[in-house]
Amino acid sequence: MPLNSHREVPINLRQSGGPSVDLLVNTRVRKSPFWHKSVEHGVRAATVYNRMYHPRLYFSADQGGLLGEYDYLTNHVTLWNVAVERQIRVKGKDATRFIDYLVTRSMTGDKELDPGKARYVVLCNQHGGIVNDPVLLRIAKDEYWLSISDSDAALWAQGVNADGRFDVTIGEIDVAPVQIQGPDSTALLTDAGVEGIDEMKFFNLMETELFGCDVVISKTGFSGEEGYEIYLRNATQDADALWDGLVAVGQPHFLRVIAPCHISRIEAGILSYGQDMDIETTPFEVGLDWQVDLDKPDFIGKAALRKVAEEGVSHKLVGLRFGGRQIDWYNSDFWPVLGTESEEEIGYVTSAFYSPRIGMNIALARLPIAYETPGTPIRVCEPSRPEPRAAETCATPFHEPPRGMNRPVGLSGGKEG
Repeated sequence: MPLNSHREVPINLRQSGGPSVDLLVNTRVRKSPFWHKSVEHGVRAATVYNRMYHPRLYFSADQGGLLGEYDYLTNHVTLWNVAVERQIRVKGKDATRFIDYLVTRSMTGDKELDPGKARYVVLCNQHGGIVNDPVLLRIAKDEYWLSISDSDAALWAQGVNADGRFDVTIGEIDVAPVQIQGPDSTALLTDAGVEGIDEMKFFNLMETELFGCDVVISKTGFSGEEGYEIYLRNATQDADALWDGLVAVGQPHFLRVIAPCHISRIEAGILSYGQDMDIETTPFEVGLDWQVDLDKPDFIGKAALRKVAEEGVSHKLVGLRFGGRQIDWYNSDFWPVLGTESEEEIGYVTSAFYSPRIGMNIALARLPIAYETPGTPIRVCEPSRPEPRAAETCATPFHEPPRGMNRPVGLSGGKEG
């Protein structure tokens, strides 16, 4: 079967590399309330995520670049600007009924999310394709926030309720998150005066005041380390107060500002929307079948997903590991994967990095299900190398965090989220 035959819009597998071009800063792309703080802390590279500037590197080459940031994350404590996780509020008397229809997991009865709790969820379209994979926060009985990944879930949710069948209001709010990640994150927030943070359970929420700012704190994050997300209300006004307060309290803990660490998230089996999955990918292809509750009465995509569950899938996202040159920068292309017996492309790498914890390069790749068994040999074609690298498939997550830290929510099937 041709590699992209299942897609309406094929994945572009042309190897163009990472050309050195400037990212144009203008008003078509939004600046988050923390963007100027990223600039003050020496952001060196950025991308666009949810139509906002998103930091991707702070450390210089002398500081180790992304591998230096990983070392700091896994040994100390770090501050991340993740305001690109835009907050979409669903509020009204039908909020729970609407959320239950919007997401693939059951959200009513004994599976209803209590106020003060969060949950990793998946939104699918009518064809079973993944629209977004946000963290869902239940702020109150009639109010939920969707902390979204990189697609316009607000427009999708508003379109679902365009006929007004659910008594809810849906829209983005002036709330922006930062993340505190690393083994000293609890100690830092304790020093910041957050009472009870050391007893907080994973995927729980706390509403409090921090440095004079109204915040919601969740024990979640885009890494396999201990960590928290701090959702700042009135973010446009209070961004400086929260950021500067965290930096000051963090000094005794050697806090550093870094970019969201994709090395750590790959180790933990956490998926990145747009890289590892998109709207033409079903949950069953990326290890998120545990997110699909076909027993609940109705939700968007139920019929399509039931068919996929019955018929199975032809491809899955699997883990890879291989040696050779350390991959220390984001792969700018989807790298082709070959079998061992032919030059035909059988799949492609979606995300790859060198893992200091594993001691070799690790990656996620979309491959035919015949190759999903751990230990299956394959070859990875990297544009800068004349010969393919020998690799093998492996189980995920590559690293299982200790219980109580940020549990994997992707390929691992981390059902706590």
